[in-house]
Amino acid sequence: MQTRRLGGPAGPAVSALGLGCMGMSGMYGPADRVESVATIHEALDAGMNLLDTGDFYGMGHNELLLREALEGRRRDDAFIAVKFGAMRSPDGGFIGVDARPQAVKNFLSYTLQRLGTDYIDLYQPARVDPAVPIEDTVGAIAEMVQAGYVRHIGLSETGADALRRAHAVHPVAWLQIEYSLLSRGIEAEILPTCRELGIPVTAYGVLSRGLLSGHWSRERSEAAQDFRSHLPRFTGENLDRNLALVDALRDVADDRGASVAQVAIAWALAQGPDIIPLIGARKRERLSEALGALELTLTRDDLAAIERAVPPGAAAGDRYDAGQMAMLDSEKGTKI
Repeated sequence: MQTRRLGGPAGPAVSALGLGCMGMSGMYGPADRVESVATIHEALDAGMNLLDTGDFYGMGHNELLLREALEGRRRDDAFIAVKFGAMRSPDGGFIGVDARPQAVKNFLSYTLQRLGTDYIDLYQPARVDPAVPIEDTVGAIAEMVQAGYVRHIGLSETGADALRRAHAVHPVAWLQIEYSLLSRGIEAEILPTCRELGIPVTAYGVLSRGLLSGHWSRERSEAAQDFRSHLPRFTGENLDRNLALVDALRDVADDRGASVAQVAIAWALAQGPDIIPLIGARKRERLSEALGALELTLTRDDLAAIERAVPPGAAAGDRYDAGQMAMLDSEKGTKI
């Protein structure tokens, strides 16, 4: 397994691909618990030590699933990253963000208990709380670092200005943000800022929630019973335009004897050693396909062909609905 370092040569090494576990807790429809645990096991056995979760994924379900999957293994076999702050209602709705200092410590206490661990490798707010200065949120996590409950601090969907302010309070180990062939907005300002500050990017959505998997279709969209049915890129004419981009990318993949998903993941890896794609595989079959991207080296000609197939800004529709887009600190700047 290839690795990436967080925070420079002296920082911890994590696998070049991470396993995003959100889909194992209902966000993409029902998931098989046994298969989910088996997928986590297979990822760890392949050297994929980076496991990404959130306390609001299934309202604690995902953390308990991880605890089950990690039972009997050494704690340091896994680098566990946890997002917090997104609040849920009993019906599963999202009802806001809370990143107050006292909330940081409260959320962390429950996470430690659910995961059955003494510390979290990386702790990060899921969103910037507009009612709380980012300095206060990061300062509270820094106190938990000093107390030994957290090893590293991350941020998620944070704009360049807030990123600078947070990093001035305590070193930020990574920025987690959507980045893919269909979502390249970070290239304008956020990614250059990360590189100036020496902050790696963990890229979620590298397969654009399945659009770039090569397995999506209009029929699947119409039958979808998960949150993708509310996303602009999965509906109406937007979906048709986006699937046409996937078909163009498929031609590139076919020329390389690879799958569409493998080309999309390899493209993300090729953007630099500071990019760590997160793969939302819920099944071992999809995990195996994703791992194949590590063996795919894209040439300059390949990258040029990919750019022609899916040019920057070609995606139709925003990546979230209007309400969720308004909550993203990262979307205050220029979009591509």
